[in-house]
Amino acid sequence: MNHLIQGRLWLIGSIVSVSLMGACAPEDEGALTESAQVLEAHAEEQELSAGTELRGLEVTLSADKASIGAKEEALVKVTLRNSGPSRSVGPAKAIKLLKWFTPAEGLEESLFVVTREGAQVAYEGPHFKRSAAQESDYLTLKPGESQTWTVDLAEAYDLSRTGSYTIRFAVGSLASNELQLRIEGRGSKQYKAQPEVTIQAVSFSKCDSTQQSTVLQALSAASNYANASVSYLNGTPSATPRYTTWFGAYSSSGWNTAKSHFIAIKDVYDTKTVTFDCSCRKKYYAYVYPNQPYKIYLCSVFWQAPMTGTDSKAGTIIHETSHFTVVAGTDDWAYGHSAAKSLAISDPTRALNNADSHEYFAENTPAQQ
Repeated sequence: MNHLIQGRLWLIGSIVSVSLMGACAPEDEGALTESAQVLEAHAEEQELSAGTELRGLEVTLSADKASIGAKEEALVKVTLRNSGPSRSVGPAKAIKLLKWFTPAEGLEESLFVVTREGAQVAYEGPHFKRSAAQESDYLTLKPGESQTWTVDLAEAYDLSRTGSYTIRFAVGSLASNELQLRIEGRGSKQYKAQPEVTIQAVSFSKCDSTQQSTVLQALSAASNYANASVSYLNGTPSATPRYTTWFGAYSSSGWNTAKSHFIAIKDVYDTKTVTFDCSCRKKYYAYVYPNQPYKIYLCSVFWQAPMTGTDSKAGTIIHETSHFTVVAGTDDWAYGHSAAKSLAISDPTRALNNADSHEYFAENTPAQQ
């Protein structure tokens, strides 16, 4: 799941906004990561304008070992450095970066293109629903300053098969050197199972009684949203305002895709046991691992959201449910009302694959026919 940023921003300068389009760009646009499009959406939502071209930001990968055994962590070092522009283009400036799309807080996005014997391997890490970035979500690199992080690729990428792996950091137009590693296959990263309690066919992990009650209300509201969405899409297919606002130009195939997605979402609430984990303390709404149905991790912003309406608790559950590969397999192409509406206009195909677009269609605020 590697997508291309198209002309917007993922970082800003301390004095002027900057664009990634001037940075070194890989020749294979199809190999850029899904993070790039998410960054584009956040940039649009925050109204970051293009200023001077980005100059001086460098990213390099390194590893202490060229060969990694099956029982070893697949550790890679990522260094971001603000080398500053050349004298011919003026004084160096500090660069402000959104932490989400660096390794500053671990592997929370698909930041790398990872291939084995030339074939791209799958990203198996989390998909988050986030609110607008705050000042604390950025880091600043002064001219000449660098930061290095060490990440374990096995936490987020399929390293199940032994082979020669090529790793490259790729976000937007920013790309690193290619790192070659011999990695022995290992099982997917396993996350420790937590004691769970089941209430009304819903399982809870690390949720207190108040949280459990809130989640049951939110799940009931999400089920109502799913039922109403299916009923709507069972109607006569046409270019209705509600459909075109969130999924773009009407087509019968697009309508049927949206319908199949909501039927699958509804089926989860009708026939499956959904597990909610309340241990997340990050400033996000929630996240899931797409290949681990039907467990949803609820984060701090979820508890502050309204029960229904725009960016609600119920809508968040719709959003996260759509991510599961066995349901709709959506990605995060755009976050927020404004970015989702723009995506529907510019790329209906991606809108039909965007989790927030499904959430906003279900929430339907303000109401449209």
